[in-house]
Amino acid sequence: MISVVAFLGNVGRQYAGNRHNVAWLFADSLDLARSLNWQRKFKAQYAQRDGVHFVRPETFMNLSGDSIGEVCSFFKLPPESVLVVHDELELPLGTVSLKWSGGLGGHNGLRSTKTSLGTADFWRLRFGIGRPSHPDVAGYVLSDFTEDERIVLSLVWPRAGELLAAILADGPEAHAKEWAKKKVVE
Repeated sequence: MISVVAFLGNVGRQYAGNRHNVAWLFADSLDLARSLNWQRKFKAQYAQRDGVHFVRPETFMNLSGDSIGEVCSFFKLPPESVLVVHDELELPLGTVSLKWSGGLGGHNGLRSTKTSLGTADFWRLRFGIGRPSHPDVAGYVLSDFTEDERIVLSLVWPRAGELLAAILADGPEAHAKEWAKKKVVE
């Protein structure tokens, strides 16, 4: 079962609409997240409900694992109970993927999480943002979604919200095969 849901992103108004903040945009779309009593704790915005710890690290993407590691350490939670929600360059926009463990794909937030947890064996809920046609990946992930891309995301959020609710109710294993790389919007 999932005990920690960590939405990766960068804190600050200048990053709010960035591709790298897709997990925070997703969190903002959730009725659940809007209804939580968020507080500053564990270097993050933190909330808890029904035994699940919700975390929005405020350490910036590259140090996201610091917050996740502190939550797991404080509550004595194993890495396999963690679900990290993040952007994924290797998936096209409109695709959602639930994945267990695996490589880090150059994602510094995942690298930090692996370092803090001591393993890459944690769950990932990945939102496709597509790979840029130019070599400036850092500039791309730190650029805002276009208006058309935001429309696509608005169609993705309800299905992804249903998936997150199902993961919290049934565990991720029950949904991993169906959501391995699911194209939600064409």
